[in-house]
Amino acid sequence: MGIDKLFLERRSMRSFSNKKINKETIIELLNAVRLAPSAVNYQPWRFFICSTDEIKQQIVKSYPRKWFEGAPLYIVACADKSQSWKRSFDNKDHGNIDVAIAVTHLILKATELGLGTCWVCNFDESILKEALNLDNVLEPVAIIPIGYPTEEISDESPQPKKRKSIEEFTEWM
Repeated sequence: MGIDKLFLERRSMRSFSNKKINKETIIELLNAVRLAPSAVNYQPWRFFICSTDEIKQQIVKSYPRKWFEGAPLYIVACADKSQSWKRSFDNKDHGNIDVAIAVTHLILKATELGLGTCWVCNFDESILKEALNLDNVLEPVAIIPIGYPTEEISDESPQPKKRKSIEEFTEWM
């Protein structure tokens, strides 16, 4: 799939079939993450692949929405603050930025593979940290529910994307 078509096809999915995602497909997704750029190439991310019923139930507690319960797989993307690059003059930590780039790679690859995703960042961090037993250097950035779209959704034409015009977000100098 060409990159422009991929950008157009990607959308937030909130309805998944119960079809399992095989390990080879998950490895393809993770390889896309592995190839993401990061500040000073530090790659300060840690991705948790959550597919067992026990861990999925705990993750759902951090974002208790009905639609969220139906994903066959959750990937939790964390920034490792002990590995992230900090800008020298103001100590700005780029870990979250690097993780966001890696998650973008993941969701675009998922789209290419016919999977649906949704970027979730409105979660209770303390519940999620406890569920995953995260130490203090790992900061959850996003939960990505992943699955095959339900037939009703996949057969539906995507709605046009509501995006600002180029003029609305640029300043030419």
